[in-house]
Amino acid sequence: MKNLLKNIFFLLLTLHVVSCGKRPKFSSQDRDVLSAQIKQLEDKRLTATNGDSLKRAWQNLGENPGIKNDTIFFARVKYNTARLYAMLQQDSTHFFVEQALELIEPTVGNLKYKALIYNGIGNIRSTEAKEREAGYYYNKAAAIVLSDTTAGLSAEAKSAMLLSAAQNNLSSFQYNLAEKMNRAALSLSDSLPKDHINRQRVFVQMIYTLNALQRSAKEIATYLHKLEQLHRLFPDKYNISFLYDSKIQYFETTNQQDSLLHYQLMKIEIDERLSNIRESSVLMNNLFVNYCNVASIYVLFKKPIQATQYIVKAKKLRAQFPKLIFPHNEILFQQSLAELYRLQGKNVEAINVLHDIVELQKGVYHSENTQAIAEMNALYQLQAKDQSIRTLNESIKINKLQLQQNRLWLAISSLGLMLLIIVLLFLYYSFRQRRLSQEKEKVLLQQQLLRTQMEPHFIFNTLSAVQSFVRLDKKESAIKYLNRFSRLLRSNLELSRENLVPLSEEIETLENYLILQQMRFEYAFTYRITQPDEQDLSAIMLPPMLIQPYVENAILHGIDLETCKGNIDIHFQLEGDILSVDILDSGKSEPDIQETPHRSLSGTISHERMQLLGRKASIKITKNPEGGTLVKLQIPVAS
Repeated sequence: MKNLLKNIFFLLLTLHVVSCGKRPKFSSQDRDVLSAQIKQLEDKRLTATNGDSLKRAWQNLGENPGIKNDTIFFARVKYNTARLYAMLQQDSTHFFVEQALELIEPTVGNLKYKALIYNGIGNIRSTEAKEREAGYYYNKAAAIVLSDTTAGLSAEAKSAMLLSAAQNNLSSFQYNLAEKMNRAALSLSDSLPKDHINRQRVFVQMIYTLNALQRSAKEIATYLHKLEQLHRLFPDKYNISFLYDSKIQYFETTNQQDSLLHYQLMKIEIDERLSNIRESSVLMNNLFVNYCNVASIYVLFKKPIQATQYIVKAKKLRAQFPKLIFPHNEILFQQSLAELYRLQGKNVEAINVLHDIVELQKGVYHSENTQAIAEMNALYQLQAKDQSIRTLNESIKINKLQLQQNRLWLAISSLGLMLLIIVLLFLYYSFRQRRLSQEKEKVLLQQQLLRTQMEPHFIFNTLSAVQSFVRLDKKESAIKYLNRFSRLLRSNLELSRENLVPLSEEIETLENYLILQQMRFEYAFTYRITQPDEQDLSAIMLPPMLIQPYVENAILHGIDLETCKGNIDIHFQLEGDILSVDILDSGKSEPDIQETPHRSLSGTISHERMQLLGRKASIKITKNPEGGTLVKLQIPVAS
């Protein structure tokens, strides 16, 4: 409702300006100067030394009032700023490109920059694993390339957009559309430099697409021969791994298992060599899948010993990188394992693995279904937004025609409507203010909770420590301390807004706090955190900031900071749905000081929060016979 009122308001304001004969004073000479400045910056190539200067140049150009007053110029500056950030592999890329989209989307024409921005948004959505949204923007960019040959785009840009759309359509099973995009890109190949990467990419994608469409081996062989010729001409330019992948696709079609196995093994050799150089989720998954495929081929050849060797390799890779392996690749591994068991006559084991596959498939289906629903909802909103923009543009055209017939009537009616809209906006603002006042009380309660979760004396001690560092001319220590404290403060603020957080984030926040306290007390104590073995910490969910108050008590009241020999052991152990946390301090060294459990305000709040967790939650504080105090927490967790 709010956005609709804004759109109508700006539309009527524009019509009123037009009807009164007012035009912004912006000469064609000024436009030419600004256009030349943008073009000059666009033509500058990024080097290892000019990244910061280019960023400043684009930022300064974006502050130019003439640029801000021209929608197209401003959109171009935002897009090129986003493109520079992407090449520098820095954050804020999505921020600038989405600003460019907001500027360019409502305009009529400007197809060149719309295509570039659509493609940029598609790249960002793809890196965010939002493939359906990425496909939506990729296909919009490709549609411009296919429908308008005078968009002003280079052959390189056109081929890149078509190939990105084709690749996304292939992964989303839109095979016919992927073929259409690939063939359009293929027609642009001759316009590219002889050793351009897209010359290889289009052949590889065509082979994959034709294989997915179950086309004849003869048709696939045509593009395979062209790809082989390209690699012969430029052996050092192109990655030979893609040629092996293409041959694998071809021999799958021809069902030549011997040749398929040969190139699978060659592909594995390359991937293993690359995996020793860098860790990449795509590379590790490709290697994992290749191991599984080779194992399946050996099963087909009835060679269980060789098949077992590659199953073992896949197991080792999965154990080494458990978080990198995709779920659907895990299903492929289980299928290969089941085939091996069946070949070995281990029918019971094979059946058990097949049961596991069914459960894995259910999980993958549920996850993909949930993600698909979320992305389809986002796509629906994008389409509704596009429809709203088209409707708004059509309304502008209609109103312009009416404006030509009766400018005076349109000016009076627009002013009347503007007055009505102002009244409506005032009423809406009053209603919104009432809602904000109601929500303000909730925010105040949350703020009170945050204030109790970061005790004022801790902040005071932090500032005192920084003051001491500065007084002693330990600037680096002060900066390091402030950085660590800001990270802890931000982490606490973020976690306090969540009902449940992963155990991994809770441990990370706890480590930040302990390091900060070590710096504060000049490393007067040591600590050790023992995590659950073979557990996915990101899947264990517990209330945030529940453990830190007890650790704080252990530091301040459970160890002797004067001797610089204090130690704190924190042990996490998961037993079913209960997370056991043991916090053991080394105790005071003075024999005449009796150790008593100490509870601060934050500790009291944590104790009350533990009571709200149910019967399974408990706190037990005992003296350790060897010295110190042991705090044992039993926390129900979710997974």
